[in-house]
Amino acid sequence: MKIERACKQCSMITEEDTCQVCGSPTSKEWQGYVIIIDHTKSEIAKRMGINVNGKFALRVR
Repeated sequence: MKIERACKQCSMITEEDTCQVCGSPTSKEWQGYVIIIDHTKSEIAKRMGINVNGKFALRVR
């Protein structure tokens, strides 16, 4: 079982060592998450600068 990690650049949550969206390294240290279903209509996605659907961490260290 792999540990979920969050991208240090875009906050996308993944199980990989590098982000599939932006290619940045990921971190095991993150807190909270939000799931974006429709980024075009989501006010949260706009405020966080998210332009794809998926699961994102609220804080990444």
